[in-house]
Amino acid sequence: MALSIGIIGLPNVGKSTIFNALCKSELAEVANYAFTTIEPNVGVVAVPDERLEKLAEIENSEKIVPATVKFIDIAGLISGAHKGEGLGNKFLAHIREVDAIAMVVRVFDNKDVIHISGDINPKSDIEIIMTELVLADMETLKKRISAVEKEARTAEKTAAKKLMAYKKVEKLFEKSRPAIEAELDNEEKELLKEANFLTLKPFLYIFNVSESMVGEDPADLIEELGLQGLVKEDEAIVISAKIESELNSLPDIDREEYLKDLGLSEPGLNRLIISAYKTLNLVSFFTAGPMEARAWTINKGDKAPQAAGKIHSDFEKKFIKAEVIEFATFVKSGGWREAKEKGLVRLEGKDYQVKDGDVIFIHHG
Repeated sequence: MALSIGIIGLPNVGKSTIFNALCKSELAEVANYAFTTIEPNVGVVAVPDERLEKLAEIENSEKIVPATVKFIDIAGLISGAHKGEGLGNKFLAHIREVDAIAMVVRVFDNKDVIHISGDINPKSDIEIIMTELVLADMETLKKRISAVEKEARTAEKTAAKKLMAYKKVEKLFEKSRPAIEAELDNEEKELLKEANFLTLKPFLYIFNVSESMVGEDPADLIEELGLQGLVKEDEAIVISAKIESELNSLPDIDREEYLKDLGLSEPGLNRLIISAYKTLNLVSFFTAGPMEARAWTINKGDKAPQAAGKIHSDFEKKFIKAEVIEFATFVKSGGWREAKEKGLVRLEGKDYQVKDGDVIFIHHG
């Protein structure tokens, strides 16, 4: 699936360090000055999922194929970007191409790494970026409203509905708040897709903290930084880019010991990747057999034929039925054969909404 999440933030907040750690590479240049990243760097990252290993063990699969998320490291933004300041025009154009936004917010203090504003102020940094995105969207909104108002005068029902949706968004923009906070129904969301608003994309906030704060709870950090009303707990991830970079350079045994010393059960990047997957509104279903155990990515709410189409386009067109069993039941029963013998496998039709963790076998024409 080509869905992507763009990593954004002010210069020198750790975007490229986080991106390199995610990709286990040095694709993005890291330096102590603004605009190190000019053209976006792209990396496809495996989604950590322990369930796959269990499926492969039960079915004696030769290989494991995980789900993936595409991350894009985008140039740093500065105040005035909506008017073309810095790399503003390029920055905004690249954000329009992604499906969700991960904003890196600097919390760590390091005198050797300059901050573009001089002081470490996460609240101000978030407000600067959000203001620039909203101002860019406001320019788009003005053009759209002008065109839609003309259509609405002709008593065209869709235009009237669209204008109402644009007006809802406009009220938020006037308060420097993102379009995603507008109370839009599904029809209105569909109508607004043409505008491709930057702030209508889902947001994830990555708090890049110092080593001493790496285990802090997101809710506590949000309160400590005075970000209530700006950031929701389920949108926040707390990691240390420095620690994640160091972890990648260690052998597995040393990595486990280092995590233990930090009081962590897993790398912060695992939480980040999983959170990005959820932010994109994605879930995984599984297929498992002797050849491979594989996680397939679908949108939450997709039905069985759409899921079948991820395996092969013909499967969606010629879908007949799906054999379905929940992951936990599959594992407890000991595999496909045993599950069928116990009558635990269900037959589902075209209207079945696939759930995260479903193990599926597709029947097609």
